Amino acid sequence: MNALSTDDLVAKAHGWFSQREWEAFPFQEEVWRAFLSEKSGLLNAPTGSGKTYALWMPCLLEFIRQHPEHHPYQKRNGLRVIWITPLRALAKDIQAALQRMCEDMEVPWEIGLRTGDTSSSERQKQKKQWPECLITTPESLHIMLSQKGAYLTFQDLEAFIVDEWHELIGSKRGVQVELALSRLKRLSKRSLRIWGISATIGNLPQAAEVLLGTNSDNHVFVKAEVDKALEVESILPDEVEKFPWSGHLGTNLLHKVLPIIERSQTTLLFTNTRSQTEIWYQKILEFAPQLAGLMAMHHGSIDNQVRQWVEDALHAGSLKLVVCTSSLDLGVDFRPVETVIQVGGPKGIARFLQRAGRSGHRPGATSKIYFLPTHSLELVEAAALKSAIAAGIVEDRMPLKNCVDVLVQYMVTLAVGDGFRQEELWEEVTNTFAFHELTPEAWGWCLHLITEGGQSLQAYDEYSKAIVEDGVYKVINKRTALRHRFGIGTIVSDPMLKVRLTKGGLLGQVEESFISRVQPGQNFWFAGRALKLERIKDLTVYVKLSKAKNASIPRWMGGRLQWSSQVSSLIVQQLAQAREGRYEFEEVAVLDPLLQVQNTWSEIPSLDTLLIEQFETRDGYHVLFYPFEGHTVHEVMGSVIAYRISRITPITFSIAMNDYGFELLSDQEIPLEEALELDLFTSEGLLEDVRRSINDTEMSKRKFREVASISGLLFQGYPGKQVSFKHLQASAQLLYDVFKEYEPSNLLLTQASEEVLQYQLEQSRLQRAMERIQRQAISIQRPQRPTPFSFPIIVDHLRAKLTSEKLEDRIAKMQVQLEIFANNPKE
Repeated sequence: MNALSTDDLVAKAHGWFSQREWEAFPFQEEVWRAFLSEKSGLLNAPTGSGKTYALWMPCLLEFIRQHPEHHPYQKRNGLRVIWITPLRALAKDIQAALQRMCEDMEVPWEIGLRTGDTSSSERQKQKKQWPECLITTPESLHIMLSQKGAYLTFQDLEAFIVDEWHELIGSKRGVQVELALSRLKRLSKRSLRIWGISATIGNLPQAAEVLLGTNSDNHVFVKAEVDKALEVESILPDEVEKFPWSGHLGTNLLHKVLPIIERSQTTLLFTNTRSQTEIWYQKILEFAPQLAGLMAMHHGSIDNQVRQWVEDALHAGSLKLVVCTSSLDLGVDFRPVETVIQVGGPKGIARFLQRAGRSGHRPGATSKIYFLPTHSLELVEAAALKSAIAAGIVEDRMPLKNCVDVLVQYMVTLAVGDGFRQEELWEEVTNTFAFHELTPEAWGWCLHLITEGGQSLQAYDEYSKAIVEDGVYKVINKRTALRHRFGIGTIVSDPMLKVRLTKGGLLGQVEESFISRVQPGQNFWFAGRALKLERIKDLTVYVKLSKAKNASIPRWMGGRLQWSSQVSSLIVQQLAQAREGRYEFEEVAVLDPLLQVQNTWSEIPSLDTLLIEQFETRDGYHVLFYPFEGHTVHEVMGSVIAYRISRITPITFSIAMNDYGFELLSDQEIPLEEALELDLFTSEGLLEDVRRSINDTEMSKRKFREVASISGLLFQGYPGKQVSFKHLQASAQLLYDVFKEYEPSNLLLTQASEEVLQYQLEQSRLQRAMERIQRQAISIQRPQRPTPFSFPIIVDHLRAKLTSEKLEDRIAKMQVQLEIFANNPKE
């Protein structure tokens, strides 16, 4: 029988669409033809536009071309397709969609799953006979590379597809994907097509280069020209507080949220942190007890079986509301979801679009998202997001380079498996974007580390992991291999303890650093329930259900989201328009009473002005700066400015900040004009001043624990037998001190320091902000009292001094006093 032509195969695909009374988009056919022409590429398509069909269909068409007379009961065909997903929660949904298409097209393929949730028996079954398509994560793929005979597993691989590539690029998990691909290109005996699926990001061409490698030339870029309707509506307060403060407004708008939930078949309510998810779940249940049984919670620390139940219930349409975090950000197709509510500023345009796309998640459907401010000024962020969407502005995702910790882990991964020859691996690794600038000296340092423990750890056998036999680097010690496989991955967190009812099942996991502060008999909220701690034994927290109304909320690490620079810029633009009396969006228009007070007592800054406010209260002397660069930049900038002023005169400050600005508070007058005359915002010597003003040594030590864990210098324990957080801290401290004293040029030490500067302290963005301020005019305003812009920052200062009850009393009194002045036109 003659082989089918590309046109014949594409016609088959259109026939499948027609059977469902659908019509394929042009971008889908463009991908099919490119794939069938053995091209790799990147597909840029909005959420819910059918991008899965665009990439899975040609995989099946290629098999049909190779097997025109295939029979439904034909024997297995080997592992043909690897489908990478960033979240385990996505895997089951993707599996069902891909398997349905196989059955419809009469392609005798099995779609397998291999994630951290896959049972050991299922893994063993897969090794005996691999499915044709395997949906997996970067970590599980690396574990497969650590198995003996990996070269046989991947020899028939024809397609490598990375879903939600925008979520992986810019992270160490993305680097894992790059490294794995570099080896799979060698192991596959077929023409390997590599494809990424990405939502819109600012640097799409670079995203393609990172995925496909620096020497790829046979690739295409496909952009879906699909108009995805998106409606954004803000939930506006009846009356705008002229003196807002962070956190209290959102729950005060529950009476406006409930009708939205009731009108929709299913609603997802997104918060930015797991702690906020717990809080909002409780507040909604208190306000609307009739939702009990119809609402659920979903975040990464809840037990997997509970999360799976929530996802299944979403598919079935049996839930009215799910309160969630980024654990439901990505492309699961929950068709009953009609509405999304975003609580508080998402801090990024791409994140907001991603969450909006959870509603109307199918071609032609409208996505609807409500913005729920947690304080009045966040409405400006809502306007900025609307402005960005209208202009098509989305943030870049900047790829990582030279992550030595990931490289060292990967080298040992291959050595645990079939081994590697250094010449071949050097060629593979340096053709990736992440390591194309790697020097031979750094490469030699990594080889020395895995074989002899490097310069500082040569005396300790446990760090000499690999040996060289006939030019092949391999790990022969079974204990070393086992420990390494358990440590594969780049997500390092505080050790987690299981939370289990004394008479009942597993609820999820909580971080050791939180639960260590809870005493037996005390209550805390978790998984939507009030729990009383009974005891902690064998890394398990045993609890009983409690009827307590007041309980602590777990705080998970890494919860704070940062403003992107694009959001910052757009917020300043919205305020600059308001200064001129122009209101592009209703969100800013409703803030008019607040903005009028701000402009009367002080000023609303223009695009080319840095606003500084200086006044005195009973708490001391205040100076507030408003760069509008986000919390992290302000934290570092505030410390640098305080340090520079202290060089003029001995003075002590306390510092508070939010996304809009930062405050310096002192018990003595602050020499502001003198400091400005001495070029307070100069970028010269900035790095040195950052290091002098912030304890970056302690930050580097904490970051080093992460780097050391990824590289394999720290072993975090076996499943169910994790090493305690205190022990990990002590071991990391010891290694840090040894390297600092005896090997200061240690690459892992250097990497920890650079990651603190670039990612925790945002050095590059700080530098750009300081240079921008240098070009701006300085406007010093001296109001008689705190202004609407300064009030939320002052409140954050008070949080550190007062209990929540006393804080609310103090805030209420301050607001009353300030409102009196604001309502008196003579003031």
